[in-house]
Amino acid sequence: QVQLVESGGGLVQAGGSLRLSCAASGSIFRINSMGWYRQAPMKQRELVGVITSAGGTNYADSVKGRFAISRDNAKNTVFLQMNSLKPEDTAVYYCNAEIALNYVTKRDYWGQGTQVTVSS
Repeated sequence: QVQLVESGGGLVQAGGSLRLSCAASGSIFRINSMGWYRQAPMKQRELVGVITSAGGTNYADSVKGRFAISRDNAKNTVFLQMNSLKPEDTAVYYCNAEIALNYVTKRDYWGQGTQVTVSS
């Protein structure tokens, strides 16, 4: 069984910074892409950013230049550094990973979510 456990959310003032972490554990053969999504109240879940196993990254336009994704492959962990936070960044942030369980089986996994609240 595979689990993704997030940490690092909280309350911060506009202009501040937070760093989220997400650690994968369990019967993991290989982790392909890892990423972060967010869902604000009354809105659909949206992609924040993604990082491939080779380290390539892609971000939503709304966070480019402010957020940065990185990963520690040895620890099966992905990070989201969030700078210059805005009230509109307030949401529940979810970690996502595409994980290969063996040579032929891969599945999508989600974390439980961590609340990020940015006050104006």
